[in-house]
Amino acid sequence: MGFVLFGLTGGLASGKSSVAARWKARGLPVIDADELAREIVAPGSSALHEITLAFGPAILKKDGTLDRKRVADRVFADPEARKKLEAITHPRIVAATLQRASDLESRDEPLGCYEATLLVERRVADNFRPLVVVSATEQAQVARAIARDKLSAKAVRARLSAQLPLHEKVAVADHVIDNSGSLAALIARADDVLDAICKSYDIDPARYPLPGP
Repeated sequence: MGFVLFGLTGGLASGKSSVAARWKARGLPVIDADELAREIVAPGSSALHEITLAFGPAILKKDGTLDRKRVADRVFADPEARKKLEAITHPRIVAATLQRASDLESRDEPLGCYEATLLVERRVADNFRPLVVVSATEQAQVARAIARDKLSAKAVRARLSAQLPLHEKVAVADHVIDNSGSLAALIARADDVLDAICKSYDIDPARYPLPGP
C-alpha cells in the first residue's frame, strides 16, 4: 500500500481544527491548508508582493505582514476580489501541499491528513478520499465564530455564504463527525473515525496511540 492522504473538511467554526488537533496529538501527520496559506504570504514572498499590487499597501500591517482580517473583510464582501486573491494564493497552496505530501511519502508514512475548508467547493474532494466532514448547526457555527474570532454576526454570515452549507458537504462525505455535543464526544468520535480509516488500509491504529491523560 502506498501513502494515503485523506481529507478533513467542515465549515467555519464547525470543529474541524479540534479534530485535527486530536489527530496530531496521536501522531498523525496533518497538512493544514490555512497554515500553508500563511506561509506563502510571508514578508518578502512573491505572493505577498502580488497581493499588495492587487489590493494596495493598506492590506499590510505596520510590520509588513499581511493583515488577514482586513483582507478577509474585503474579499468576503466582494466575490470578484475573492477570485483575484484565490488566483494568487491557490496555485501556491496546491504546490506546497504536494511538496508536503511528497515529504511524508519519502519518510514512509502510510497515512496523512489534508485539512482544508474548501475541498468540496473546489471540487477536489475526490483527490482526498476518504473524506471526513465535521458538521455542526449553522446556529452553533455563528455563535462559536462570534465568540472565537470577535466578529459581528453579519461578518460571520458573509464568511459562511462563501462556503457550501455543511449538509451538502455531509452528503459527499465518507465519514461524518458530528459536533453538536460536548468536546469529549467530538474527540471520541474523532478517535473512532481515525481508527476506522486505519483499519480500512490495514494500518494498526496503535501506530497513532491515544495521548496520555
